[in-house]
Amino acid sequence: MDKFSEQVVVERVIVSMQENLGERLTVDDMARSAMFSKFHFTRVFQRVTGVSPARFLSAMRIQEAKRLLVSTAFTVADISYQVGYNSPGTFSSRFKESVGVSPIAYRQLRGYAPVPAQRRGSELESRSSTLRGDMQVCGEGERGLTFVGLFRDPIPQGNPVSCSVLSEPGDFVLENVPEGTWYLLAQSVAPGAEETVTGSIGPDGAPFVGSRGPLVVHQDVPVIDVDLDLRPARAMDPPVLLALLDVRTAALQERAS
Repeated sequence: MDKFSEQVVVERVIVSMQENLGERLTVDDMARSAMFSKFHFTRVFQRVTGVSPARFLSAMRIQEAKRLLVSTAFTVADISYQVGYNSPGTFSSRFKESVGVSPIAYRQLRGYAPVPAQRRGSELESRSSTLRGDMQVCGEGERGLTFVGLFRDPIPQGNPVSCSVLSEPGDFVLENVPEGTWYLLAQSVAPGAEETVTGSIGPDGAPFVGSRGPLVVHQDVPVIDVDLDLRPARAMDPPVLLALLDVRTAALQERAS
């Protein structure tokens, strides 16, 4: 099967995931709908999206929960069941782990979240590296606030190990990057779309995304140069779970105050 055919199959499965978020959907079910064996399907899905089918489905459920929290009056328990969790407690724990705040806090803050504090200290800085690069936009449309950060996984979730908020794509510097293996992930939105938190923005406000990794950082390499291309987000891109758009808006407001 060629690359295009694999993408068509995976995109069809992702559409099925979206339509059945509240149902018990297993990797076996997905593989049957793709008419693949479970193991072959898992390899193809991970090759196309960068993550496993189960991880992708879990991320889609949290993404939908984010939308429901800020656009409906459903209780947290109701939302947990709507996105496929049998236990509201398990849902709340997974949501906080992925987004950085609890479902209740996310709703109260209307999707806003503070920029994660950057780690300080001379001892840390002496054992860390600096990652720098340039972001280029591939595609039409003006880009505005841009978030770039280093994460442990290919999915932007939890607190980044280092991050930066830019007024627009361009040169970036991430400091205090510890030794390890990281994924560089970025998202940029059109000017005027920064306050969108429901996930229902139109084509003009659709986010651009970029990723590089895995990147291996060694403490004996003080500066690492990595360039990044931003392109329109696709259905096959893992959902952004960290409240990135809201992080950018909050940061902009702080700079303006």
